Amino acid sequence: MRFSSTEIRDLIKAWLAVTLAFTILYAGLRFDAGVLIVFAALAISVGLGFLLHELAHKFVAQKYHAWAEFRSDDRMLLLMLAVSAFGFVFAAPGAVMIGGHLPIDKHGKVALAGPSMNILLAIVFAALTFIPNPAFLFAGYGATINAWLAVFNLLPFGPMDGAKVLMWSKTAWAAAGIASLGVLFLTFAL
Repeated sequence: MRFSSTEIRDLIKAWLAVTLAFTILYAGLRFDAGVLIVFAALAISVGLGFLLHELAHKFVAQKYHAWAEFRSDDRMLLLMLAVSAFGFVFAAPGAVMIGGHLPIDKHGKVALAGPSMNILLAIVFAALTFIPNPAFLFAGYGATINAWLAVFNLLPFGPMDGAKVLMWSKTAWAAAGIASLGVLFLTFAL
């Protein structure tokens, strides 16, 4: 994969903002050693889910020889941080911009790559919850949040990944939707 310095800056900025928003959601607006632990755990479980979701889109787009770079949306980053103090996170930190024309099937596959990565990460984090090691206490967060990210991104509305997948293939959209809901319900049992 090819990265520009602008893209690397935007990925880091968005990763930190997503992690901070979820830290505020889980730990509140206090600052102590415990919050640093929560921040580190969420940087891995949630931040990694965001980062790998976007990189999956980029990888597949570049596989199809399209230009693809992540761009953060600073207004959405600020909104995300502001609303996290009120008990929920609306995570829309930016998107992978794709240049060039892709046929509908390839565009659908690019869109499906992100939620598929979140489904995979949710399964990996769910498996880590069964390892009796304090280092994996964050794994439950990672499983649940990545499952929610997959479900949310597969909604078939507007600019969401689900709308693009559905335009390409109802079968692929339904299969991904069933898988994401299945993994989400699995996380409720953790």
